[in-house]
Amino acid sequence: MQRLTQLKGEYERWQALDSQITTLIELQALADAEDDSSLRDEIAAEYQRAVQAMDRQEIDLLLSAPYDDRDAFLSIKAGMGGTDAQDWAAMMLRMYTRWAETRDFKVALVDQSDGDEAGIKSATLEIRGPYAYGFAKAEAGVHRLIRLSPFNSGNTRQTSFALVEVLPEVDDAPEVAIKPEDVRVDVFRAGGHGGQGVNTTDSAVRLTYKPGTPEQIVVICQNERSQLQNKETAMRVLRGRLLERELQRQRDERARLKGEHRSAEFGSQMRTYYLHPYTLVKDHRSEHETSNVQAVLDGALDPFMEAYLRWNIGRDGEI
Repeated sequence: MQRLTQLKGEYERWQALDSQITTLIELQALADAEDDSSLRDEIAAEYQRAVQAMDRQEIDLLLSAPYDDRDAFLSIKAGMGGTDAQDWAAMMLRMYTRWAETRDFKVALVDQSDGDEAGIKSATLEIRGPYAYGFAKAEAGVHRLIRLSPFNSGNTRQTSFALVEVLPEVDDAPEVAIKPEDVRVDVFRAGGHGGQGVNTTDSAVRLTYKPGTPEQIVVICQNERSQLQNKETAMRVLRGRLLERELQRQRDERARLKGEHRSAEFGSQMRTYYLHPYTLVKDHRSEHETSNVQAVLDGALDPFMEAYLRWNIGRDGEI
């Protein structure tokens, strides 16, 4: 039923655009016949509305890769930069929460590890909404912040890094098969901030996939009061990571066959946020940029995501 509602909405938007274009053609013919300047002004305004509608439909067409229509898990990990990097990770957590809220997506904190002095070491968000993964996948990669550090006495320039991982939420992906014997389940008392009951019982869950092997993956969830709820959420994150691992393997294989070189270095940032000596946010893939850094940090990420989707046409065997 969800898929039916989604397709019906897409169909209705295309019908509305078709009707808008038909009306424009009819108005233009009438304006030419009557040489009506006021009608031409109306046509110009209607034309701009049609162009905006067409741009929105173009984005819908770009969101047609596998799993684009799914919900998403977005994880942030502080990288090089010490306390500044942990503060940067906290700024990014706020940025993505604000972005999700501005799109009326449901966003929930799955797990958070606080920093030693400030900020966070890592955090994972669950983002639910139409095409949440399709949009959020544009954010996967290394984000670099350049600013005057508020954490040293000299207030000197500091470069900090944070890594963003974006996973689709899946229950039915044929690429993912998890055997019960491959997963170790540990329960413990939740730490950090929590409401009444969260930190008083062994509700937090740690899943270790294939422990002690090169394939090991560790997932922690401690946001819910119920151990069962935390386990279910952790399993969804694990499925997403296994799927993303398989999709990345397929992308790497295609790149190998094409003879492409792909850098996997942590410092190979995909976007830089300059707060000093000037203000600028620049995406190094799509080349999209803006000087309104504060708006971006407040969640205005759609232009960057849309620019990425256009840049990504035909790459990795996807549109």
